[in-house]
Amino acid sequence: MIQKKIKILYTIPNFDTAGSGKVVYDLINNLDRTIFEPEICCFHTKGSFMEEIEKLQVKIHVFPFAINYRPFFSFPFRLLKIILFFKNHQFDIIHSWHWSSDFSEPLAAKLAGIPWIYTKKAMGWGNKAWKWRSALSAKIITINDDMKSFFEDRMPDKIEAIPLGVDTHYYVPRLKNENTLLEELTIDKNDFIIISVVNLIPKKGIEILIKAIIELNNPQIKLYIVGNNTGEYAQGLLELTKGNLNIKFLGKKMDVRPYHAIADLFVIPTLELAEGLPIAPLEAMASGNIVIGSNVSGIKDILEPFPSYLFETNNVESLKAAILRILNMSLEERVQLAKDMRTHVENEFSLEHFIKMNSKLYKKILKRE
Repeated sequence: MIQKKIKILYTIPNFDTAGSGKVVYDLINNLDRTIFEPEICCFHTKGSFMEEIEKLQVKIHVFPFAINYRPFFSFPFRLLKIILFFKNHQFDIIHSWHWSSDFSEPLAAKLAGIPWIYTKKAMGWGNKAWKWRSALSAKIITINDDMKSFFEDRMPDKIEAIPLGVDTHYYVPRLKNENTLLEELTIDKNDFIIISVVNLIPKKGIEILIKAIIELNNPQIKLYIVGNNTGEYAQGLLELTKGNLNIKFLGKKMDVRPYHAIADLFVIPTLELAEGLPIAPLEAMASGNIVIGSNVSGIKDILEPFPSYLFETNNVESLKAAILRILNMSLEERVQLAKDMRTHVENEFSLEHFIKMNSKLYKKILKRE
């Protein structure tokens, strides 16, 4: 007898950026469609990555799957709409990628009788709404060791540790001297190129990296920041670097691979409690870059075999020392370190492992193993 496909709804607020959106894209794109029938629900269809999502050829629902519990008097009626939406489409599992502490979505799923799971993407969970969200879930997917430890102490039966994965066939090392960006950005063969691919918001700590480059005052070192450079914080960074020709903001790029190809080093200087498991450094390592990062949750998981390449959070001097350590390496040492970091991603953070673990969890929840 042929079993019915497992119908999974992936909920995510939007695809404005390609961070979590790219992870959801990879997950859906690589699921076995003979077993699973994925669908997506989001608040709107705006966003630079939405065109890629539409290419998946899955049903996309535009619906408010999560609501504010205030005003209280209308909450039950608004919640009922979500319950009916879940029920009427007969989803087998709802997998939430919503970053918020919202509990309306899991409550609606519970009342609809549908197992609801969520991937915990960031390191905040102190308020009551997070506790309700977790209590109402069937499973909580953790993506770094600190998350896992936190939840295992409180609700061990609900925890599934599944780190995010990157496509190591898409992100591959490329020859630097074949890149047209070298001429476009007027990069000299002796320049030491640092790249950071980042959403320019305060918790990412980019001002620490900028200050380190300014203080190093080495004309050989050039920093290229790839990311959306609008907003108050970004404008402050632009002001900080005004007149410095060795620091450039390149804006948001849908394909970051050419920028990895010109880099000698990738730096992620995130501040405390700001990361779950950042994808950008994994993509950089898979692309053959050396990566150094601040010693915070998520980044220290990625660099676990390379602890000496972590620098002290929010510490310009520590970051400067880490940069100089790479700069002063021989070419042979750099090549070997880059190879070792890519191998680590292939072994621990591959897309294949990520898909396999999520697929296994879905089957376990529905007792299809």
